[in-house]
Amino acid sequence: QVQLVESGGGLVQPGGSLRLSCVASQTIFSRAVMGWYRQAPGKQRELVARTFNGGGTNYEDSVKGRFTISRDNAKNTVYLQMNSLKPEDTAVYYCNAHYIISDYWGQGTQVTVSS
Repeated sequence: QVQLVESGGGLVQPGGSLRLSCVASQTIFSRAVMGWYRQAPGKQRELVARTFNGGGTNYEDSVKGRFTISRDNAKNTVYLQMNSLKPEDTAVYYCNAHYIISDYWGQGTQVTVSS
C-alpha cells in the first residue's frame, strides 16, 4: 500500500508563491512517474505537472514558466514550486504516483489565490 502525504497549501495573494511537497511511503517512488493534479470547484481534475523517473518533466500549458516540479528520490519526495500565482490556480492539489498499471493519490491540499 502506497501512501502519499501532501503539505504546503494555503492562502496566498495573486503574484505570490507556494511550494507543495508530497512524501511517499514506499520505495517504488524512484521508479514511479510522480505528478501533481488539481481540481477546482465544478471542474474535472487536471494534470498540472509530472516528472518521470528518467528525469523528464511536462507541464500543463497554463503553468509553464510559473511552476516547477522536482523530485528527491533519496527522500521519496516530490515538490511543486508555484510562482506568480493567479486566482485561476485556486484548487485542491493532489499528488499522484503512477507505477506500472497502478495509480496512488494523496488526500489533497487546498491552494487559494485571492487578495
